[in-house]
Amino acid sequence: MLLPNGLARAAVRFRPAGFVGTFVALMMAALIVSACGILLETGIRASVPPQRYAGAPVVAAADQHAAYITGHGEDREDEGAPVPDRARLDDSLVAKAAAVPGARTAVADVTFPVRGPHGALTAHGWGSTAFTGERPATGRAPAEGEVVLSAGARTGDRVTLTTADGPRTFRVSGTVDNPGQPTAWFADTEAVRVSGHPGKIDAIAVLPKDGTRPETLKSQVAHALGGRAEVHTGDDRGAVEDASLAEAKEVLTGLGGSFGGVATMVAVFTAAGTVALSVGQRSREFALLRAIGTTPRQIRRTIATEALLVAPLAGALGCLPGIALARWWFGQLQDKGAVPGAVELSVSYIPVVSAMGAVLLTALFAGYMAAHRSSRIRPGQAIGEATVERLRPGWIRTPLGIAAAAGGFVCAGLAASLSGDDAANTALGIVMLFMLAVALLGPFIARVCAALFGLPLRGAGASASLAVANSRTNSRRLASAITPIVLAMAFSSVLVFLHTSEERVTQEQQRDGVVADHIVTSDAGLAPDAVDRAARMPEVTSAVGLLRTSVLIPVGGSLESASAQGVTGSAKDFAAVQDLDVRHGTLSLGRGEVALDASLAGNTHVKVGDRLKLRLPDGTKATPRVVATYGRGLGLAQVTLGRADLNAHVTSSFDTEIWTKGGTAADLSALGTVQGPGDYTAAQSLDRELNAWANTVMAAVLGGFAAVAAANTLVMTVLDRRRELDTLRLIGSTRRQVLRMVRWEALLVALAGIALGTAIALATLVPMTKGLTGQGPYIPPLLYGAFAAAIVLLGVTAVTLPARAALRGETLGE
Repeated sequence: MLLPNGLARAAVRFRPAGFVGTFVALMMAALIVSACGILLETGIRASVPPQRYAGAPVVAAADQHAAYITGHGEDREDEGAPVPDRARLDDSLVAKAAAVPGARTAVADVTFPVRGPHGALTAHGWGSTAFTGERPATGRAPAEGEVVLSAGARTGDRVTLTTADGPRTFRVSGTVDNPGQPTAWFADTEAVRVSGHPGKIDAIAVLPKDGTRPETLKSQVAHALGGRAEVHTGDDRGAVEDASLAEAKEVLTGLGGSFGGVATMVAVFTAAGTVALSVGQRSREFALLRAIGTTPRQIRRTIATEALLVAPLAGALGCLPGIALARWWFGQLQDKGAVPGAVELSVSYIPVVSAMGAVLLTALFAGYMAAHRSSRIRPGQAIGEATVERLRPGWIRTPLGIAAAAGGFVCAGLAASLSGDDAANTALGIVMLFMLAVALLGPFIARVCAALFGLPLRGAGASASLAVANSRTNSRRLASAITPIVLAMAFSSVLVFLHTSEERVTQEQQRDGVVADHIVTSDAGLAPDAVDRAARMPEVTSAVGLLRTSVLIPVGGSLESASAQGVTGSAKDFAAVQDLDVRHGTLSLGRGEVALDASLAGNTHVKVGDRLKLRLPDGTKATPRVVATYGRGLGLAQVTLGRADLNAHVTSSFDTEIWTKGGTAADLSALGTVQGPGDYTAAQSLDRELNAWANTVMAAVLGGFAAVAAANTLVMTVLDRRRELDTLRLIGSTRRQVLRMVRWEALLVALAGIALGTAIALATLVPMTKGLTGQGPYIPPLLYGAFAAAIVLLGVTAVTLPARAALRGETLGE
């Protein structure tokens, strides 16, 4: 007899078809794990080379995360979140940084928008030219009341520039040849004063004395500032000037970590099921080996050797398309603006080795568990169980499956009793628990499904009746085919229909809430007097300005971003152009007052009259009083407050929109781009395209993987039944009858998977959408029908093709 290792090599060499299904499943698992791992690693390591700060070896800036401390002692946790705009430093820190021994000078750096006669300009303090390198082409550096411009004026001219304080005339003291964007430089003290956030600066650029190393200077500056700023050198300086990097890192780590964790678990879980199916199909072979004297240890060693022969190659080949998928995914994120173009995809050995290790461990563990019983029982009993499927439930998986199902029902009941984000977060565990229950209780569920779905098939002829009998008798085989279909249906439905539900509610709220006749927008921001000018135009009865931004709200122990609008104008005029559907309280726009979306108010457990603890766009703490709650926050804005409360906490305090009642588009076009309500809501929907695309891609990745796994499993089950199909042909069944029976079985499997997947998806979507939108899920019939039809077509095709191949001869042999 061959040694077990030799037996494993012989099995792989002379019966490669028996390992094709396992190979495909492991390769697909490696693809998913490696792609998500690469995105996660890129999110962790992402950086952009400094451009503006390339000439400043050391840069100090505020922490761009708002800290949120929960708990005490050992339970103390910091659940910080990136600030929506930019956190700034107190300008008094400049002198402290300049006083360190290794510093030659320290420059206060500010960047803010201004409006000039020819459009928008980016403004800085002239001191920043010490590290950016600009020099006057004509004239000299600016003094108080003066400005240096890069274009559009000559030295000695007088120009009117509009800052956050309003329009003001400056003398042009010089010009700079700058082929980039139009830029203005003010005197340093004046730049800080007119930037819109006086007394605050964006960063401190510290230039070293000769012979001082950046690391030494960094240490000195960090000590001098005493934890009131973060000090950066090298590529870390790029994150200071490009605030989008923090958001990009969050997107990448979210995809690679959160979604990647779920996708990895699904991939490994599905691959394990395929390996177990492959090993289980060889139970007759293992029973014969036991009968001729092979020990249980030798059986397990043979399976382990087979895994060592198949899994590494499958993992290596799976990582190649995994890298390609990660590159495509990353490129799409860059094209859609979610990741800065300067960030590069990080591909190292870590995700590849992790993926290969994951599939190897999966193959070893699943193979061992599948062969555990057949390698331990008596040889005669093993041969008997290899011939007739054992119906008795397992003593380990059955209690675990019942516990998982019970946990799913408990979570569903709990989510139904909660509201807001609490319900949505609880619902996330429902799909996982029910999926685990389906996998563990698969044979029992398969018998129930065969009995229920088989009832209408009994009248469809002999082939259908035989298909039902086969399904009930071979419930383990049926369960192995149903599980990946349930995975595909459940996960794809949750991801896609969650978006359709949110999109439908958002469109309804925008349609009902936008009552303005015209909306004026400008990418560069609207002039401070634009609202007054709009209000004085003919036929305009109401005009208000809106500043769009975001704030951070403490929800469920962490800070969550919420869309916000700062209103310029009276509450009466605002109500004439935007109907928020006020539920409680009275909407007013006084300083220190805020109105909230009712769902958000429920999540934060505040009501009218309470103080809401929030973080303004730059991370500043504020506690405005809640004066109203309303119902259309998802489509309009979740937080509404007066613009005066936001002015000093945003980079650009110019209004981004003006909403008017009455007036004409021709008159309003002098202020900016004029849109009607329909055009405006369509433009707003473009902002949600990234989320829709992300959900679609995640559904395609998970659903596609599960669909391939389902097809792979169905093909494996058909090829393993050649003896059975041969017997049917020998007793007189025609080729057409056998194919019809196989198709009925595939239809039964597909319908059972669709029904279970839909039930799990609904159990997850109902509390999730109730919490997020206040309404039930919206499932477009055509889209759901397309999902179901695709699964049915996949199932029928996956069994028909191998069955036809197996039935080419008159009879089938081994």
